[in-house]
Amino acid sequence: MEKSGAERRRGVVLVPYPFQGHITPMLQLASILHSKGFSIFIAHTQFNSPNPSSHPDFTFLPLSDHLTAADTSFYNLLNAHSIMNKNCKAPFEKYMGEMQEHVACIIYDSIMNFVDVVANHLNIPTIVLRTNTAAYMHSHFAVFQLLEQNLIPLPESQLEEAVPKAYPLRYKDLPLSASIEIPEVVLDFIRSYMDIRSSSAVIWNTIDMVDHEPLQKLQHHWQVPFFTIGPFHKIVPPELPTSLMEEDNSCLSWLDKQAPDSVIYVSLGSLAIINEKELTEMASGLAQSKQPFLWVLRPSLLNGSKEATEYLREDFQNKTREQGLIVKWAPQKKVLAHRAVGGFLTHCGWNSTLESICEGVPLICRPCFSDQNVNARYVTYVWRVGLELENVSERSIERAINTLMVGEEGKKLRQRAIHMKKEIEHSINSGGSSYESLNCLVDFINSLSGTK
Repeated sequence: MEKSGAERRRGVVLVPYPFQGHITPMLQLASILHSKGFSIFIAHTQFNSPNPSSHPDFTFLPLSDHLTAADTSFYNLLNAHSIMNKNCKAPFEKYMGEMQEHVACIIYDSIMNFVDVVANHLNIPTIVLRTNTAAYMHSHFAVFQLLEQNLIPLPESQLEEAVPKAYPLRYKDLPLSASIEIPEVVLDFIRSYMDIRSSSAVIWNTIDMVDHEPLQKLQHHWQVPFFTIGPFHKIVPPELPTSLMEEDNSCLSWLDKQAPDSVIYVSLGSLAIINEKELTEMASGLAQSKQPFLWVLRPSLLNGSKEATEYLREDFQNKTREQGLIVKWAPQKKVLAHRAVGGFLTHCGWNSTLESICEGVPLICRPCFSDQNVNARYVTYVWRVGLELENVSERSIERAINTLMVGEEGKKLRQRAIHMKKEIEHSINSGGSSYESLNCLVDFINSLSGTK
């Protein structure tokens, strides 16, 4: 007997944008869908490619991106993005042409816009994965509205004011700076990123109770099914490898020796960069706080030829030898779940924010760019599980750490974070919103049966 289309087409192709904050949730989603019986294919760039041996259940489809000699540093991301989209289209189309009879759908990060062109040509359904919050996506509408009204650039004096019809954001919280002229190439990138094109649905790594109002607003704008099935990392096995950098697990044994809730964990993520002055101020603030710290100093944090640790003064290292530990990269989910960690000084990337609130760990917010400003505002003003770092100075960092770790306000933040953790846990258990949404997603993919 011939198998039905739905039975034949149980393959799902996932196409991540090859940076840590995007590839991690895509690999987690792949693991979730594999557990539901789908065959998983990961179409990935050669740049920052995942290790196939770490995911033996997936089939990897390498895409020639010609980025070998290209500048992929922080300040050249838009150009790298353009090169990827230009060069990955042909090899991707070849793969899909050979596989289309077995593919139910393609799930892709909308930055990889060549996917939609190929999928339309071959009549394969697509679904967009949003690796950030609905609040962040919706904040772009406020930016474009201000541009239409010729209100950007705004004077610096207005940045603390509330953005009309964009509660709870202030002008300073918008994902693009409202105080400078925004280059057209940046606006073009954002327009492309916001566009779901011909996709049949949108998957979100968020939770309905966390992101409810922005989700409703976007649902009105993009009239396709939404599947809020986050947090992904709480649905997959905890040992699922997703890091593009080698994790230093020795920090876990150091944490074992620390008192409960005593350690401030510091990490600005995989992509953000800072300058030498901020590094020095952060080091001084950590030392002056007297609190135990675990500090991730990524080699590329300063975006220069020297590693960040080379700029730390010798007296800092001598003074904090017993107080703290510095590593190049940490197993963050395990760190945040450790009983010794009582706070997280973070850039507020969505993966980091989500991993922290899922463990009931309150945050100190030092956003750097993009969605981080919006996330920080929600953390501090809406969910009220963190502090806003007033400025990056020794005194403000010391004060924020002590407020969070030993002050009365910090206790209240921790209580709210623990309450939020419990609500999120409920969402992924039977009957919860994320649990039910995942079941609906599986049914939806099966219903596509490879036809558009």
